Amino acid sequence: MAETLGMLCDKLTIVKLKQYHVEDEERLKSLGEQALQLQGEIDGFITDAISGRIPPDRLTFKANKVYKKEGNETRNVIGDIGTLFSELADINCRLWHEVEKGYDIESVPVGEKDKIVKTLAVLNLERNKCIDAIDARFSKLILAQ
Repeated sequence: MAETLGMLCDKLTIVKLKQYHVEDEERLKSLGEQALQLQGEIDGFITDAISGRIPPDRLTFKANKVYKKEGNETRNVIGDIGTLFSELADINCRLWHEVEKGYDIESVPVGEKDKIVKTLAVLNLERNKCIDAIDARFSKLILAQ
């Protein structure tokens, strides 16, 4: 299992974004099933971690992003799991809207294209920071038991 709590939370926020933006009933039904499945996986992951069925070293899976740090500054993400999950959802919403701009990239003025790409890169780095922070915070809580 390569999934962590942070990764599952990330997937759930993306499914919820899709639900918000989709109108097709069949797709909404499928997304509803995915959301329920992910909620179950999150509950199961937490239960398994608390009971010790997940070894402590499997509670985290750092993104280890390789990127040029200079010029790609990101915000620090701190807080409890709920705060971090909320921040992750916010970042994924902002990512969604930046990606939307790219679907019609031909109509974007040349000077703004670089800004879109840069914003996508930084938001994705922040997204990974949130995932890692959720995992680290959860791991700390489990190990403190």
